[in-house]
Amino acid sequence: MMKTYPLNESDYHLIAAASAKITELYEGNKHHVGAALKTKTGKIVAAVHIEAYIGRVTVCAEAIAIGKAISDGEKEFDTIVAVKHPYADEVDRALKVVSPCGMCRELISDYSEDCFVILDVNGVTVKTKIIELLPLKYTRNS
Repeated sequence: MMKTYPLNESDYHLIAAASAKITELYEGNKHHVGAALKTKTGKIVAAVHIEAYIGRVTVCAEAIAIGKAISDGEKEFDTIVAVKHPYADEVDRALKVVSPCGMCRELISDYSEDCFVILDVNGVTVKTKIIELLPLKYTRNS
């Protein structure tokens, strides 16, 4: 069973930052996921994903937020969240917190093994440690 932690005011602020970023920059078939990352220094970094016609070229919003933070000299991360904007043809117009994909789970854990991740589990927004989403992760020493 996944261990979860209570969401706090800072977590809701992070969700709002991701939501604001994707609302501002949403573009059908180009940008439909926004992410926000809080560093251990308290800096909030937000980004959108980059969609490409050839799927393997697409880059997730979490990866771009991590790259942006690292490029700004931030090396330690506290919490990350991704939010999906509905496509133009979707009836439900609500923004939704989404779970990081497998590659993003690897990336988050490679750069911050103790990072919290905010995600939706069965319609409930929860927070957990990245390692809970990537059990038995390889280590560099093995």
